[in-house]
Parts: sequence; structure tokens; C-alpha cells
Amino acid sequence: MTRHFFGDTVVLLGRSLRHVTRSPDTIITTAVMPIAMMLMFVYVFGGAIKTGSDSYVNYMLPGILLITVASGIAYTAFRLFMDMKGGVFERFQSMPIARSSVLWAHVLTSLAANLISLVVVVLVALLMGFRSAAGAPAWLAIAGILILFTLALTWIAVIPGLSAKTMEGASAFSYPLIFLPFLSSAFVPTDTMPGPVRAFAEHQPATSIVNAIRSLFTQQPVGTDIWTALAWCVGILIVAFAFAMRTYRRKIS
Repeated sequence: MTRHFFGDTVVLLGRSLRHVTRSPDTIITTAVMPIAMMLMFVYVFGGAIKTGSDSYVNYMLPGILLITVASGIAYTAFRLFMDMKGGVFERFQSMPIARSSVLWAHVLTSLAANLISLVVVVLVALLMGFRSAAGAPAWLAIAGILILFTLALTWIAVIPGLSAKTMEGASAFSYPLIFLPFLSSAFVPTDTMPGPVRAFAEHQPATSIVNAIRSLFTQQPVGTDIWTALAWCVGILIVAFAFAMRTYRRKIS
């Protein structure tokens, strides 16, 4: 049964990846908006923002990476919505394949596409002056956090992708997720914010994830931030996965 599931997932993953490679503009679009934000914040606002960091691009890159993922998962919801409306799920149900492999193929496609977008954003940041003395273990830890974050947000995207009534509704859910890093320590220190905003910023997922990645980039002690970040990512992933599978079972029943 397990071999059947993995085999079906690999086949359907190939199908989803072919769709992405035939429309590379989705990956380009995903990377363009965060890159534009990075250019604007560094070259327009960076000189006026005091962060205590020698390089503003070093300070704000972790937040831009989260925005890149939040932008990319909108396409996952869009692709799922199109498959639902196109009757693809109904056709797959008539075949001897593992039902959950359809969802996993979309999720893994999202992970692959977002990782490509993240690499593109980091390369542009390097051209803009980003530098990090982090070693291989720190980079692996950063990659692990971003992979968990991507999986968590992708499973959130599955829910509107399956249940939305319109194409716009399927992808619009990502807007609050894109906005969330702006209310965190991604672009300015939280101690510069008004009281209520600061309280929210310091106790929402983006801040702990940004702080953990920033500390790893700069080889600073991560403290409890990395464990808080992992707890947020794993918690969101578990809850989103449960709701997504429940929604999927209801749709195909």
C-alpha cells in the first residue's frame, strides 16, 4: 500500500511539475514581487530605517524570504482550484490510485517551485550586497525552517484551493499571509512599534521565524527563537493538514 502511494505520488508529481515548467512565469512572478520589495526597501527606505545592522539587506532578507513563500503558495491554491473545476479529481477517483497522492503531488510541486524562487531571491540579494559567514550547518538549518514553513503554508493553501467558489477566491487568501511579515521584526525592530502593534508583532509566527533565520545568517545565538519558530511551523502544518484532508474527503465523498 505504501509503495502504491509513493508510486502514484511520483507519477502525479511529474504531471504537476510539467505544468509548472510549461508556465515558468509562475515562478518568475513569485520571485519578482519580493525582489521588487527588496529593491524598494533597501534603496529607497533603507537609509532612513535604523536597525543596528551594518547592512539593511542582511537585516530584511529573512522577511523577504517569508513573503516569497507566501506569494508562491497562491499558485498552489490556483492549480488545485483549476483541477477541481476541470473534473481532474473525478477522473482520478475512477482510477486505481491512492487518493491522497493527488494532494501530495500538488504540495510537493509547491515546495519545489518555492525553493527555486527562494534561491533566485537569495541570488539577487547577493548582488545587492547580502553577505553571510554562516557555515553549512546554519544554511541547512535555514533551509529546514523554510521547508517547514513552505509545507505549513502550502497545506493552508490546499483548503481554499479545494473549497473556493471562484478562481479569485482561491488565491486571495494569500494576501493576509503576505502582509503578516510587515507586522513583525522583518523590516524594523519590534521595540520601535506602538504598544498594541508591538505586542502582536512579538507573539506571531513571522517574528520568531525571521529572528531565527537572521541569527543563523549572522552566526548569533538563536536562543529560544528557533524552537518557537519550529513549534509554530509544525503546529500550523499539523492543523492545516488535518483541515485540508477533512476538506478533501468531504469534496470527494
